[in-house]
Amino acid sequence: MNLRSALLLVLGCIFFVSCKSPEARKPVQQSSGSFIKESAKRNKVLYKKEEARIASIMEANPEHDYLSSDRGFWYYYNVKDSLDVPTPDFGDVVTFTYNIQSLEGEPILTESETGLQTYKIDQSNQDLISGLRDGVKLMKVGEQVTFLFPSYKAYGYYGLEDKLGTNVPVRSTVTLKSIQQSQ
Repeated sequence: MNLRSALLLVLGCIFFVSCKSPEARKPVQQSSGSFIKESAKRNKVLYKKEEARIASIMEANPEHDYLSSDRGFWYYYNVKDSLDVPTPDFGDVVTFTYNIQSLEGEPILTESETGLQTYKIDQSNQDLISGLRDGVKLMKVGEQVTFLFPSYKAYGYYGLEDKLGTNVPVRSTVTLKSIQQSQ
């Protein structure tokens, strides 16, 4: 075998090996998804406890006519507007005041601490809890509504720095001052 045939044989082997299709690498670590399942179970149990606590507060206060929202919270009107005026729609700018209390009524954030809020419905990345963003959409100008929010609609897992722990349901009273309708 001469040098030329040996070189041809080596190049042929390299060509043959390089034509092999790539193989997928196996993951170093596999997850079973059990963490997600366990978390979902814990959250369902937590929600049931919060729902029972809110239900007991509603039963203890029969003077209020509580309504249930399809967004997962409860509310009652302190001041209700009986006129046929519109509620805010997508893109409208609303101004309102609110406070945050424990379910028992202990103040967490007062209206003076939160100030007058301006919020563009469904378009603002404002630092508002999801319950407030949903609740304001149910209101008319001049109305005052008290909302009972489970923790997932309030401050959830993170809580409120130095004021509220994790997974704590809250009460909030909101007064809608104005609605500026979008074009």
